[in-house]
Amino acid sequence: MDQVSSADAAAEPHWPEFPDFVAARARHLLRTAFLLTGGDAHLAEDLVQEALGRIYVKWRKISRLDNPSGYAQTVLVNTFLSYRRKRSASERVTDEFPEVGVDDPDPALRLTLLRALAELPAPDRAVLVLRFWEDRSVEETASVLRLSGTVVRTRCRRALARLRAVLGDDIDTVLGGGSVGTSGTAGSAGTRGTTGTAGSSGTSGTSGTSGSTRASQKEVLRHAH
Repeated sequence: MDQVSSADAAAEPHWPEFPDFVAARARHLLRTAFLLTGGDAHLAEDLVQEALGRIYVKWRKISRLDNPSGYAQTVLVNTFLSYRRKRSASERVTDEFPEVGVDDPDPALRLTLLRALAELPAPDRAVLVLRFWEDRSVEETASVLRLSGTVVRTRCRRALARLRAVLGDDIDTVLGGGSVGTSGTAGSAGTRGTTGTAGSSGTSGTSGTSGSTRASQKEVLRHAH
């Protein structure tokens, strides 16, 4: 009888505990939500709580997925977009920031970045966050947002052009002297503190974005925290 019980126990699938998942991923989810909301820390916290609530009720199924963390990010983005569709009021940018570690933070530049993000349409902002903060491919981003790859590329180029227009030379300051082009071309990006040195990158066509360019654009989003 004991042998049967042991065999049944061994066959029973092991699901990670939901509190452990939250402890491991909540901080990153909050950072993502902070970017999605254009710097509204309170709304970011509310979105993360709502997303985690949705995940909790389906946790047994979600925990079996190959990438529960990626699924959680998708739930968060969809929660944000659903909120934006329901609310016509514009987002507000605040000087209050969650306690997220930043190397040599520049508060003035951070506010400029957040304002620039807040001025983007919510879908464009979601594209940037998924592509350059979450490192999603064009195809993955399109799947999450239920858009075509062409629309994702178009929104991405448009959003980067708007960031460039708002930030001007500040975007080069973020990259430590490098530059990000609006058409997917990255120049040599010098040393960027703890992120290391980025070499010269090639030019990406409409099919995607070069690794160095994506790293540079992700560095821009990092400075918004």
